[in-house]
Amino acid sequence: MINDLARRCDAPVFEPHVTIHVGADRADAAKNALGDAARECKLIGLTPLGIDQSDEFIKTLFVQFAMSAELRKINDMIREAANDSSQYELNPHLSLLYKDLAAAPRRELAASINVPLSEVTFDAIKAVRCISPTKSGADVEVWHVLAAVSLSGDRA
Repeated sequence: MINDLARRCDAPVFEPHVTIHVGADRADAAKNALGDAARECKLIGLTPLGIDQSDEFIKTLFVQFAMSAELRKINDMIREAANDSSQYELNPHLSLLYKDLAAAPRRELAASINVPLSEVTFDAIKAVRCISPTKSGADVEVWHVLAAVSLSGDRA
């Protein structure tokens, strides 16, 4: 869906993701934090609440998720391991499109999409270096993965 929307709207293609934390650009701390999270956490299952849109570039069109205890735990672990005091507020969503669009086309796109799943499962965590704040397609295209870990398939 992301690739199709990007093609139709002349927007950047990106890997589906839920941002767990935004903090200081410290690759060593990110790798350590991901390792800690992978040892402690299992697959992350999130419940979609619906499709939404906004005039904020990084939330042009997105799936909003309910907060989960597992996601909150991972956010806390990463923040602690990175010794990071950033003011990032966890708001679980999966972006579907990054594009400056007028309100009417955004609303039409949001209304045209149905979330067919009652739960979406994530099985990896990645630390990504990005321009912050991300404000353009060019900013999205230079995102770079610093570290990645798989989460255990064993559910608690």
